[in-house]
Amino acid sequence: MTTAPARRPSQSLIAVRQLRRAIADAGRALGSLARRGGAFAWRYLGPVLASISMVGRLTLGAAIVSFLISIILGWVEFTFLGATLLGGLLVAACFSFGRATYAVTIELNPRRVTAGERALGRMLVVNTGQRPVIPTRMELPVGAGVAEFSIPRLAPGAESEELFAMPTHRRALILAGPAISVRGDQLGLIRRTVKWTDQVELFVHPKTTRLMATAPGLVRDLEGQTSTVITDSDLAFHALRSYEPGDDIRNVHWRTSARTGMLMVRQYTETRRSQLLLMQSAETTHYASEDEFELAISVMASIGCQVIREKTSLHVIWEEARLRSRSMTSLLDDSCRIAPTTDAFPNLREFVRSTTRALPVPSLVILVVGSQAPTTEIRSVSTLYGSDTVMIAVRIDLDAPAGLSKIGNTVVATVGKLSDLPALLDRTGR
Repeated sequence: MTTAPARRPSQSLIAVRQLRRAIADAGRALGSLARRGGAFAWRYLGPVLASISMVGRLTLGAAIVSFLISIILGWVEFTFLGATLLGGLLVAACFSFGRATYAVTIELNPRRVTAGERALGRMLVVNTGQRPVIPTRMELPVGAGVAEFSIPRLAPGAESEELFAMPTHRRALILAGPAISVRGDQLGLIRRTVKWTDQVELFVHPKTTRLMATAPGLVRDLEGQTSTVITDSDLAFHALRSYEPGDDIRNVHWRTSARTGMLMVRQYTETRRSQLLLMQSAETTHYASEDEFELAISVMASIGCQVIREKTSLHVIWEEARLRSRSMTSLLDDSCRIAPTTDAFPNLREFVRSTTRALPVPSLVILVVGSQAPTTEIRSVSTLYGSDTVMIAVRIDLDAPAGLSKIGNTVVATVGKLSDLPALLDRTGR
């Protein structure tokens, strides 16, 4: 049996394969060249295109459409319109030329204020170059608004000082900056900006009230609070019992042992250091108004500051974060960041349970809520802790009469205004 010889590809087939390979190589080379060329072009054209505002882009698009209509339909009027629009863009571009040599400083005095107090800002612009700088416009974002300043022509070493007021009527964390110089035309077709500074923070602290020192229901003694747990080693004496193998010989009460003829050892009640847990609900559905929410923050901050003065262990938590409580300043700073939340947790019990899982068992829990918080949810929070933990719910209800009530084992203090808080907490007791 003979095998047929393998056919060799014809010369034409080989030429077609080589042509395809050459076309593929050329396509890859052109693609690589196009990508490099595009990156190179964007490197220089990108900043130019970025300086064209939305109005400028619409103007450029209208000019191109006008020229196309003129070419296709032969309407000379659109040629004139396109040339006018394009000329306006070219004239606007001339206003963006020039290089600034500024050193800009933003100062806030003071950096921390209480809501309602006055805070001023100062922006200093200095020409650090060797040549005069033409007039320019400086924009400074302050909170939700933008302050605009006209900086005059500055000689080398000259400076321009601009003062501005900060909105401090409500608790907030206000960001001032960055300072941005703007060059462009009056119509806003071209807008070239340069950033000169970073943002500066202004803390507008909530209003607080001073509470009575060592108020009942707030602070426990530094030696600890006795509990119902019996232990063999502590400070608070409870009773004597018979000696059992393994008891510490140091706990033997020798005088009683000699009188009874049998070894007797001391028992103690466990004492615990005060652990105060302050919970701030920021759920929007719990508050009837924004003013009610702000009053709740003021109440929380007042309680936290008093506990810090008493040097008692404190944890302050809201839905999204744990507030620093090493000092009153850090607590008030972090309270400026609290903002209303929606549906962060299914209910108050889940909020407290989830955010305090890693914390030690508190001796006192204070929960600050709004007037719309359901009573059943407040009651359910108390089931998270044992009988040794005292719970106080501070319910904020604007203009409501101050008073105390109970929901199960929870004392509820109704606060209608901030001045009600000291007397109410003094009456809570334990």
